[in-house]
Amino acid sequence: MILDLADVTVTFTTGPPLRRTRVDAVRGVSLSVAEGETLGVVGESGSGKTTTSRVALGLQRPTSGTVHFDGRPFPRNRRALAGRIQAVLQHPHWSLNPRMRIGQSVAEPLAVLGRPTGTLVADALEQVGLEPGFAGRYPHELSGGQRQRVSIARALVTRPDFVVFDEAVSALDVSVQAQILNLLRDLQAEFGFSALFISHDLGAVRYVADRIAVMRGGEVVETADAATFYAAPEHPYSRQLLESL
Repeated sequence: MILDLADVTVTFTTGPPLRRTRVDAVRGVSLSVAEGETLGVVGESGSGKTTTSRVALGLQRPTSGTVHFDGRPFPRNRRALAGRIQAVLQHPHWSLNPRMRIGQSVAEPLAVLGRPTGTLVADALEQVGLEPGFAGRYPHELSGGQRQRVSIARALVTRPDFVVFDEAVSALDVSVQAQILNLLRDLQAEFGFSALFISHDLGAVRYVADRIAVMRGGEVVETADAATFYAAPEHPYSRQLLESL
């Protein structure tokens, strides 16, 4: 397994100083992602999907439970896995500096790792369907779909083993969503990375995921391979989600 979360709980303390309360954002979550696999995580807002993604990225330490990456405990210093784990977020402007040209943004992960860029930036742009000339443009000069393609190029330029897609198509028009989903499938087939695809859109998840995990109230209520899940979901909440699709 490239990623394994076992009985993970994340607890936050909220409220004024004299009336602090503890809230479990996720409780007892166990998920695994195999090499080359896409695990789709679905659920309504507040179900714990984003907290789970932050744990998977090493941005949030669990209060209890264990996280293993590539068979080893997740290192305390996340930089030890720099370049091996990447993320594509809902809004491209969250990862693209408006003052940096596209080429600089795509090259930045390589610079952090001390790797020469060579032709990698131009290659990365071409792999996501953008001409090399886009390297000289700024984010505001691109459409939403083009900016998301740049975000994908930036995430994949280091050839990561594992990528988290957190609502990566939800801000795009339906026709553009289809293009990006096709692109993700093609890129995964070419490079073989594993993925955690988090979304409230069961249609999008159905198109890219090998297995599905359903979250509700901070817990995983069902896990199944995609074909089984969409044909005969077991949990009442899963059936409710599919009925709304």
